[in-house]
Amino acid sequence: MKIRVMLAEDQNLVRQGICSLLELSENIEVVGQVEDGSGVVEGIGKCNPDVLLLDIRMPKMSGIEALHAMNRNGIAVPAIILTTFDDNRLVLEGLEAGAKGFLLKDVSLDSLVSAIEKVYQGETLVQPAITERTLKGLSSFASGLEDVAAVTELSTKELEVLRLMAGGYSNREISLAVHKSEGTVKNQVSSILEKLDVRDRTQAVLRAINLGII
Repeated sequence: MKIRVMLAEDQNLVRQGICSLLELSENIEVVGQVEDGSGVVEGIGKCNPDVLLLDIRMPKMSGIEALHAMNRNGIAVPAIILTTFDDNRLVLEGLEAGAKGFLLKDVSLDSLVSAIEKVYQGETLVQPAITERTLKGLSSFASGLEDVAAVTELSTKELEVLRLMAGGYSNREISLAVHKSEGTVKNQVSSILEKLDVRDRTQAVLRAINLGII
């Protein structure tokens, strides 16, 4: 069974290029395309995608505005933001609006397909290819996030897991990296979320950046 993907991108060449890439994958089917954020809600209703690829900067309605429109309409399709290096503030806003991760537009086919599969499986994605420059940019813009009165100190092992979470790795991939069972890693992730007072992995990474933990 193929993962059904919808793409929202206003630039024809970029849209066609991404679709051409995805057509090379046996696991992905592009079921819909829209040229502006204003068509996202209607497009989702028509093509029923499993995952949405969403450009941040579009005319009429931006990707962030489209995410808010999805929230208002109770649409829970996981969205991956497509961005460039200079989109730091918008990326942060998009993640806070409910996006499950973000990718650079020059991403490789393997990375793109992997990201779609992870988000489809319920993971969140802060891609390793987003360089230290971008993470520093996110940190500089994160002052608008709600301050935490007190955060229980994370253990060394939890910090290691948190850094891998920031790389977009799944629990299984983290378990292989730290040589622990997947169940142990799952428990550590749950502990991290509780200590940082957040509800999902993406918020945990953003909160950690804001606090200077990673």
